Amino acid sequence: MPLADALVALQELTERLRRDCPWDREQTARTIVPHTVEEAYEVAEAALAGREDKLLDELGDLLFQVYFLAQLLAEHGSGNLEEVARNVHDKLVRRHPHVFGSAEADTAGAVRHRWERIKRDVEGREGIFHDVPETLPALLYARKVQRRAAAIGFEYPDTAGAFADLDDELRELREALADAGEPAPEREPHVRLVAELGDVLFASVNVARRLNVDPELALRWMSDRFVERVQRAERLAADEGKSFADLALDEQDRYFDRAKEALA
Repeated sequence: MPLADALVALQELTERLRRDCPWDREQTARTIVPHTVEEAYEVAEAALAGREDKLLDELGDLLFQVYFLAQLLAEHGSGNLEEVARNVHDKLVRRHPHVFGSAEADTAGAVRHRWERIKRDVEGREGIFHDVPETLPALLYARKVQRRAAAIGFEYPDTAGAFADLDDELRELREALADAGEPAPEREPHVRLVAELGDVLFASVNVARRLNVDPELALRWMSDRFVERVQRAERLAADEGKSFADLALDEQDRYFDRAKEALA
């Protein structure tokens, strides 16, 4: 089978690199994981950009990370790639009784609800927030804990409730700013401002979750758009013999608006 041959060949390559390459020999799970995270983000970037050629390449890089980490498990006698594959296979079968059993789930939401219930009731996961990695980026961490709460019905009944909560948190942030005063640059903010802004961000993530938007990827996408627009505005100013950084704010805004139109 071509697929089996390709996967075995990658396993053999992984073993040889671990054995014969000085760099690969020195790696541990702790040193490899940052590369794993980086490759996962590159996969996400390619998928969001609709670059299927890039996605094909990045998926290969991510797959190699799985092989390498499984090889480290094998060296420690803690498992191997076969066990990794069999474990995830069995887990997916167990968590899809509507596909492999007699259970019913007609919507994606019903599937997710059943998924969380199986993790609690069948797999013995304890507590509402079991196994939420604290190393997740803050936006994804917030979404994860919100999903766990939603799995037991602790959430607003509709998106309107999430928006209303966000409006309330923004109002409270403005009130806190009015009381505490705007902080000077590079000075420690008032503790109330930190708390209220945290509430706003958490409420924003909740709105994103209800809209099926990944907040981490959405913010990265918007940050990239901002960089692209400012760089275009800088070039537009330079074409007219001006330094964007030296312009007054209203002039910068005019170039920025032109950049937005050009990149629309």
